[in-house]
Amino acid sequence: MGTQTTTQHAPSLPAPPGGHRERDLLRLATAGSVDDGKSTLIGRLLYDTKSVLADQLAAVERASHARGGEAVDLALLTDGLRAEREQGITIDVAYRYFSTATRAFVLADTPGHVQYTRNMVTGASTAELAVVLVDARRGVLEQTRRHAAIAALLRVPHLVLAVNKMDLVDYAEDAFTAIADEFAAYAARLGVTGVRAIPVSALAGDNVVERSARMPWHTGPTLLEHLEQVPVLRDAAAEPLRFPVQYVIRPRTPEHPDYRGYAGRISAGAVAVGDEVVTAPGGGRSRVAGIDTFDGPLDVAHAPQSVTLLLEDDLDVARGDVLVAADAPTTVGTDLRGTVCWLAQQPGVAGTRVLVRTGTRTVRGVLQEVGARFDVDTLELEPSSGSLTLNAIGTVRVLLAEPVLLDDFAEHRRTGTFLLVDPLDGATLAAGMVGRSPLADAVELSGRCREQ
Repeated sequence: MGTQTTTQHAPSLPAPPGGHRERDLLRLATAGSVDDGKSTLIGRLLYDTKSVLADQLAAVERASHARGGEAVDLALLTDGLRAEREQGITIDVAYRYFSTATRAFVLADTPGHVQYTRNMVTGASTAELAVVLVDARRGVLEQTRRHAAIAALLRVPHLVLAVNKMDLVDYAEDAFTAIADEFAAYAARLGVTGVRAIPVSALAGDNVVERSARMPWHTGPTLLEHLEQVPVLRDAAAEPLRFPVQYVIRPRTPEHPDYRGYAGRISAGAVAVGDEVVTAPGGGRSRVAGIDTFDGPLDVAHAPQSVTLLLEDDLDVARGDVLVAADAPTTVGTDLRGTVCWLAQQPGVAGTRVLVRTGTRTVRGVLQEVGARFDVDTLELEPSSGSLTLNAIGTVRVLLAEPVLLDDFAEHRRTGTFLLVDPLDGATLAAGMVGRSPLADAVELSGRCREQ
């Protein structure tokens, strides 16, 4: 087990803001086709919940008038880049933070253009809810299906269909119902059930925050009411411990001559003093001797707290290693198989050398195989063409130079992800999920539906 050490606690170490663990927080992302009104919807949500500062609103008013408009263009509250304002589109992910008396929100407004699909992957990767917008006049489009497929791929727990611009179809119930039924059928083929459909007009404010008197036939919640009521995932602490080490603290001061602490953020699970842990991929075993934070030592810590762990034994632990619960099964290896969304202009072909980032660990690898591609229209896996192009979704096999923790994304959403990075310029090539893709299940489900 190694040489026994004496536990000493550091006087000052980082910790999350007080009370953050208990706060009810929902992370959500918006998606949809171009001109469906995503930015306007989010702007309306921020404006009607009084989450816009006076100087921000004044700046948006000036920008709106400069563009020749009389009314305030609420889309400018999220379209912050100059190029976005000039073109009237969303290019990058815009994050906004707001809260109500019930809940706090972290919101990612993602682009609608197909060439920016990779940005939707970024925005939805940590979301617990995705709002997919549809123009009531145009219905479900290819990009709508693409975003629904990505939400399914990322296993976003909750999906909302916001049928926007209801004012342009005279608030007709049959127009809303037809779109909601078509989208629900497609989502079911992806294995996604329980989609909440809400008719809204972001421009007029109908059913966004305030209930609309012009759609009395809608008896469900407004968008904000649903966001406040939807169950937030709170199972992170119930999962097996995953503690990626970000930094090894060795102060080497007279007060702490033998201090060795492993700093990081708990990705999943909980840890207590006395718990037995294992290092991955090393396999060393020890027990937790102490848990340090900025506010002092703790007996127990859990996700998503940032802490420093002290172990009873001297182990070979470095940045990139993961401390896991000793009684939980883990998979460590050099053969990484998963599903990726290709994010780079340069295509991904077999034989490409890459860097693979999993958690806080970066290792060298080779893109050994490029498998089937997923067609969002037909819900079929196309035979491999030998490469993945920008925004393509497909399966890959990567051989790694060193073993890493390989958590299946289906069971460990927080640690079952990886990035493929260009070793020459550091550009991100692809974002991926370890293990069998839920889209493979969707293909099988779709095939059975066609047979029936």
